[in-house]
This record gives sequence, structure tokens and C-alpha cells, in this order.
Amino acid sequence: MSKNPLDALPGNLGNNLGDYLREQRLTKKLSLRQLSAIAGISNPYLSQIERGIKRPSAEILQQIGKGLSISAETLYVQAGLLDPKDAAAEAEATTRAAIAADPALTSRQRQTMLEIYESFVGGSAGKAPKRVAQKAAATKTTAKKKSAASTKGSSVSSGSKTTPAPRAGRKTPTSSSTSTSRRTS
Repeated sequence: MSKNPLDALPGNLGNNLGDYLREQRLTKKLSLRQLSAIAGISNPYLSQIERGIKRPSAEILQQIGKGLSISAETLYVQAGLLDPKDAAAEAEATTRAAIAADPALTSRQRQTMLEIYESFVGGSAGKAPKRVAQKAAATKTTAKKKSAASTKGSSVSSGSKTTPAPRAGRKTPTSSSTSTSRRTS
């Protein structure tokens, strides 16, 4: 019989979690001792989790997540405690709730942020891109009108270029460029 009780789990979730935690810890350039101090978990217990010997509780995963700056939901999925589809739905609901509850945003800003979010994650994305496309078309039309109005007033002249009058005491550009005197020795 195997010494590792997690070996009996489907897909050997214990080792997958341990490997994932080790990879994240090394990516953050933390030693086991450093992570154990940050997360408030004993060094030997953390080592056993990484080696797949111990299966951590949700609370321990939450502490490890804080130490590694990883969401607890991500670790729950890695540990097999949460279905990836459920985690994605929960994250989407949390994001929407955060946008809706932010007092610093106006209702128009909230609506715009939700539309942008939906365009990225595909929620009711059919709405957002169409609306964005309509807004972009309206912006182009407005820009064309402004451009036409500004060129309308400036193109009324006879077509000749007017140059500003030279200041007193200065030569005109044409006289200085054509009359150069050379000294000969």
C-alpha cells in the first residue's frame, strides 16, 4: 500500500497541487521558510503539502494564496475543491458586483465598464460590440463634420498665400536671401 493517501485520488490531485504551489513559490523566488513565514503555516507542513503528502484545508489554501498573491479560488480549483466552471462563474459575479458597488463610479461609467468587461469575457457580448461600433461610427461622423467646418472657413480666400508684414528694422526674407554680398580680398 502507498504511503501517500492522496495517491488514491482521481488524477492524483495532491501532487498536482503540490507541483503547482512549488512552481508558484519558485516563480516568486521564495524559499519554503519565507513562504511559511508569510502565510503563517509551519515549514514542515508546507513541505508536506508541496510533496503531496498532506492535503490542506480551504483555510490553509487561503493563507498560502495570500502568501503567493494568488486567489484562493485558483488554489481551490488546483486542489479539486472547486469546479473550474464554478470558479469562473464566481469570479464573473464578483467582478460585476464590484463594478456595481463602486461608489467612485457614475452610473454611466458603471454601464461602460460592464460593457467592456462583457466584451472581453463574452457575457452578453452581443450587445457591447454593436454599441461600441455604433459609437465609433458616430464619432467618425462628428469628426468629419468638424473637419469640414474648419476647412470651409479657411478655403474661402483667393488661393494666394499671405505673408505677415516684416517688423521694423528687419530685412524681408526675400531681400536677405537674394542680396548676399561677398567680400573679396
